[in-house]
Amino acid sequence: MTIFVPATSANLGPGFDSLGLALKLYNQIKITPSRVCSISIKGEGANRPRLKNHNPFVSIFNETFKRLHGKKETFRFEFINSIPLSRGLGSSSAIIVGAIAAAHKMAKVAVNKDRVLDLALAYESHPDNIAPTVHGGFTVSIIENSHVYVQKKALPEEICSILVIPDRPMSTAKSRTQLPKHYSLKEAVFNLSHASALSAAFFNESWELLRFASKDVMHEDRRMRQLPELFKVREIALSNGALMSTLSGSGSTFFNVAYTDEANRLVKVLQNAFPDFKILQCAFDNRGFYIQDS
Repeated sequence: MTIFVPATSANLGPGFDSLGLALKLYNQIKITPSRVCSISIKGEGANRPRLKNHNPFVSIFNETFKRLHGKKETFRFEFINSIPLSRGLGSSSAIIVGAIAAAHKMAKVAVNKDRVLDLALAYESHPDNIAPTVHGGFTVSIIENSHVYVQKKALPEEICSILVIPDRPMSTAKSRTQLPKHYSLKEAVFNLSHASALSAAFFNESWELLRFASKDVMHEDRRMRQLPELFKVREIALSNGALMSTLSGSGSTFFNVAYTDEANRLVKVLQNAFPDFKILQCAFDNRGFYIQDS
């Protein structure tokens, strides 16, 4: 079998730990029974030898497979990775969701997406990335009694994403230490109102509202101080046609939305302004992970 798992962008400004969407940028993993376990990696992570000896996808796959099948078996894993590592594009969620779903398939257990999402909570405690990894589209998620409740909106082709991917990562753990332990009532109300408006804008396709609804006062600016160039990315993007411009997850990627027929101009402007960063135009994925028999 081969599983395709999409990249994601989460938080989207004010939707801290609850809002996310999926991108047509995939990790592809082919799994076949084998007499010995072996791992090959192409693309992202290929230059990290440690991933062959301590591969988190393989670890989660083996744990899940043994729990479902009752015994351990050996497989060959062939990775073709397109999701950048440690750049705020859901590489960890792709590993978790992909491994759990693939283990179900190889154990000949029905792959139920809601079940996969709930099981992923054991490895990722908030659903902003894992929900769109599973279901695709734009997702709003809450957790109640260890179950993730998701509302999904399929995104049309008239809009697309433009990713500004810096040449260096930002640590999620370090980013979290930059956040205060307490927020004021004013800050909480600001983010609640903007996250609500942002969700409504996506569901109603009110694209012109995204610019205002995507504002945040809780985490973005604090995290962006690790990489001050990101303030300029946001400024230039919003001045050149971006419908919204937000930190992707905890960074370091910056996520932008634009009308598809206007995206080329924004890509060129950002490439000229940030020649050391990778600029990638990417459509939205409305499917989530999917499996093909090999």
